[in-house]
Amino acid sequence: MSDSAALLSVPRVVVLVPCYNEEVAIRAVVEEFRAALPGVPVYVYDNNSSDRTVEAARAAGAIVRTEMMQGKGHVVRRMFADIDADYYVLVDGDATYEAAAAPRMVARAYAEGLDMVNGARVTDREAAYRRGHVLGNRVLTGMVTTVFGRRLSDMLSGYRVFSRRFVKSFPALSAGFETETEFTVHALGLCMPVGEVETRYVERPPGSASKLRTYHDGLIILRTIVNLVKQERPLLFFSVIAGVLFAVGVLLGIPVVMTFVRTGLVPRFPTALLATGLMVLSALSLVCGLIMDMVALGRREMKRLAYLALPAPARSSDG
Repeated sequence: MSDSAALLSVPRVVVLVPCYNEEVAIRAVVEEFRAALPGVPVYVYDNNSSDRTVEAARAAGAIVRTEMMQGKGHVVRRMFADIDADYYVLVDGDATYEAAAAPRMVARAYAEGLDMVNGARVTDREAAYRRGHVLGNRVLTGMVTTVFGRRLSDMLSGYRVFSRRFVKSFPALSAGFETETEFTVHALGLCMPVGEVETRYVERPPGSASKLRTYHDGLIILRTIVNLVKQERPLLFFSVIAGVLFAVGVLLGIPVVMTFVRTGLVPRFPTALLATGLMVLSALSLVCGLIMDMVALGRREMKRLAYLALPAPARSSDG
């Protein structure tokens, strides 16, 4: 079955575009996705733009709505709450993603019953995907996939297809660009069926400016990863802390113990107290990890039940 034929039997597909000050790019985004997915509504959620983004989106044929709380995470939360569909195509409004890949992504989700299909960015244009951004993405993606499973190569992609089951069970706790990290952890943490499709990635159109602040947003994403590991894998998180404290305590304590064995004296009493305190803190950290791991297991079971309460995504083989 061709991609187009597969899409004809999908009852409800929507395109969701979070948008902030994209007057230059948004018209092309809406027009390209309407052409790639004929008959599929394109929703543009404006996030307090100060330019003519809203007018340009409406002129291109989009359904325009507004989210007043600033930040991509808030926009995603609002979109997921408002819109009902079987499959959701989420894409940034900066005209850097390949609209022609959308039918392939939806068709794969439909054919395989996937809850998320990630659009992995591929480009040979340094202006579109600078080396620093590539390196940062690989490092952050590597950190998350090491902990939660290596099933995606581009965690920070702004181009994805979701099932209704994913969208309506997604907690959406973040406020900004770190929402992509939440997507990945939500899918991998619950062992959802996911896939990845390579998509062409290009630079922004002339006159369009990126909202990404490389170091600032990178640090926020790193903080989000740490928090998510603490919440979802607390035993691992606190075990690492316990291991570090234990190692430092041993390094400080060995000379004190050796001196005591030789002389029967403890001349470095402050060091002995510090080493003892570090060992106690190490044990407390491990205990905290064990307790929090039981709490996290309960939370994970509740999220799993919420996820399973929704119908599985449609599959073309079921028709």
